[in-house]
Amino acid sequence: MADSQTSQPATSDGPPTLMSLQARIAEVYQRRCAAALQGYLDATEAANRAWIEAARPLTPAQAWGDAVTYWTDFAQRSLLFWDTLRQRGNNWLAHEAAGKPPLLAFGWEIVADARRFERPANYALVRITAPPDVHTDPDKRPYVIIDPRAGHGPGIGGFKPESEVGMALRAGHPVYMVIFFPDPVPGQTLADVARAEAEFLRIVRERHPTRGKPVIVGNCQGGWAAMLVGALDPDCAGPIVVNGAPMSYWAGNDAENPMRYAGGMLGGSWTALLASDLGGGQFDGAYLVDNFEYLNPANTYFGKAYNLFAKIDTEPERYLEFERWWGGYFLMNRDEIKWIVDNLFVGNRLASGGAEWSEGRAFDLRAIRSPIILFASLGDNITPPQQAFNWVADLYPTTQDLKANGQVIVGLMHQSIGHLGIFVSASVARREHAQIVDLLEYIEHLPPGLYGMKVEEERADGAVRYDVALREFQVEDLQKLQKYARKDEVPFAAVEQVSAFNATLYETFVHPVMAAWARPETGRLARAFHPLRARRWALSDLNPALASLGGWADLAKAHRVPRDEAGPSVAAERRLAAGIMAGWDLYRQLRDATVENLFYNIYGTMSVVAPAEEPEAAVAEAISGRDAPAIRDALSRIGEGGFTDAAVRAALLIARVGGQERHLSIFKRIRELVGREVGLLDRPAGEASEIVRRQAHIVEHEPERAMEALPALVPTAEERRHLLALLERLMSNLDLEPQQRALLPIFQDLLAPAPEPVPAAVAASQPPRRRAGWSKSQRAH
Repeated sequence: MADSQTSQPATSDGPPTLMSLQARIAEVYQRRCAAALQGYLDATEAANRAWIEAARPLTPAQAWGDAVTYWTDFAQRSLLFWDTLRQRGNNWLAHEAAGKPPLLAFGWEIVADARRFERPANYALVRITAPPDVHTDPDKRPYVIIDPRAGHGPGIGGFKPESEVGMALRAGHPVYMVIFFPDPVPGQTLADVARAEAEFLRIVRERHPTRGKPVIVGNCQGGWAAMLVGALDPDCAGPIVVNGAPMSYWAGNDAENPMRYAGGMLGGSWTALLASDLGGGQFDGAYLVDNFEYLNPANTYFGKAYNLFAKIDTEPERYLEFERWWGGYFLMNRDEIKWIVDNLFVGNRLASGGAEWSEGRAFDLRAIRSPIILFASLGDNITPPQQAFNWVADLYPTTQDLKANGQVIVGLMHQSIGHLGIFVSASVARREHAQIVDLLEYIEHLPPGLYGMKVEEERADGAVRYDVALREFQVEDLQKLQKYARKDEVPFAAVEQVSAFNATLYETFVHPVMAAWARPETGRLARAFHPLRARRWALSDLNPALASLGGWADLAKAHRVPRDEAGPSVAAERRLAAGIMAGWDLYRQLRDATVENLFYNIYGTMSVVAPAEEPEAAVAEAISGRDAPAIRDALSRIGEGGFTDAAVRAALLIARVGGQERHLSIFKRIRELVGREVGLLDRPAGEASEIVRRQAHIVEHEPERAMEALPALVPTAEERRHLLALLERLMSNLDLEPQQRALLPIFQDLLAPAPEPVPAAVAASQPPRRRAGWSKSQRAH
């Protein structure tokens, strides 16, 4: 709960006392309040300094001219600003009347409608139509993109031409999206949704019987939905890309992730149940959008509007486009939001295997065998990196456990982009998402492990070229994301207990009354007057007071008066705006510090006075190292296999003694040089992955035996000559390290064709021939 690593609590083995805990909470609260006040003073000082630097002496005529042009421009900007809000309201009404279709920058057609399934859900599978200048290859692995159902409608994954959808299309892949409709099917559950999405995967796989299973891309809450589908039907799921998705809901750091305290401060899930009952059995997604806007009041109540006002000549188109999506509020059934809050937001049961999709049947994320890419950002305060990555350590306590399960997990971290920028930023699409698409062509040939992905940029001749560097990490390295070795998550177990108690009281005493009183009609009326909706229809052509606004705005646009951007009036406006933003930021920081302080005073105290019982581990105890069944099986077959196994083993032996980073450009070059001859590309992706996994286990646990047994995999002289030719070709065309090149003579000695028989008398007279072996440095690897 500290602001920096230097202020972390002492790492004692014993539990904290109540007095020491409360003293620590008070100390951190005081430090945060002082930091908030200092931040406000620094921001206002910077604004004052900029204002003073912009000031310059003016003659009375210049001052009069500056004032006239500024206030004329101000009046015109005001007309255009309010007219833009009127257009926003009209767009909202038109979108509502059209049934709130997906806001995609691409054409699409429905392939399957889950409302007609045996267990119906308000979901559909659509195929994206490629633009005329983009060619897709039906034989390439298809992509299935799942957008979040977190208050807004679908479309964020393909909101712009340069997006996740756009990058996959440009790479030639058929692209499908899982969309959803505004109103849930009566009685549908999250299990029905997961089943429908699993059926969509089967449909896509039947339409594209390629060598690889469909890639699943999940955004935000669509990320955990993608993981649920991968666990529910691993036979149909290909590589899974999880973008900005919360998976470990208790995780985070103090002073950085205030949303994680919301469940505790609201008393658990009963408030979601109340909101559903007030909605006539349906939960309004506008409440979730309210939560997002609550995080940054400076932007919500001033910054976004002022940015539009200040850039009124260039900003409206972008603003209106985004607001069409931001203002589309979708509904959930009561049982759906209850499952989400109980199992994820409050219960945090996904990684522990306690999230049941039917009685006695839980989602087991360890059942996922496909590679997983996790994309998060340090600038994301809605899904912080801890929530995106910590589930890996929960599921796989050690690196050996992860490898023994044959899992490949790649983590990509952006340094600054916000939550929505992960999905909608064109620069992120060009840089990160395009490289993710590129990596997915090769990811199933990676040996099991946890990798960090870094996008490297090179500029030459005015062009930008990207490369991907992969560096292997240990699961234990994930602790670097934490301030307190996750001890700050202990109070959240108390939140879960309080939530269950409050929900029981609510269901017993309040829900029967609310269900009888709040009818569906009442819910529709309440939704219509929700502040987020009311501010849109109230500022539209439905309001007769705005009837003449469009004409005045057109007149102002036709006679725009430019202001002096370097003048004192503009400088004063910017100073005022900066001061207002600083004031809102001060309020936010003090509010968040107070909420955090209250949370730990309540639930931290409860955790000390009445600690929660240790839950029984729902995930089976890890069997790591050589005792894991997959590794035992691999080592028992160390002398079995064919040419492909031998080539993969040799490549892994070479990679083992090389540097810690592996570059995608090298993978591409290897595939170009020997890819078709090795034999992996002609096999189904699952079979190819299994060969890589098996050989990776052998090379990691028995590298010397792996080398010695290599000749048994290529018994004929022709196969040995072929394998040596491939290795020599790689050595000649790749920039390898000296210790890697030193392996070539060893391979040549091992794989040399058997010599002609020598008479016994001659053989006895010759000194024994010593076979080349591992050097001391190579053994160290």
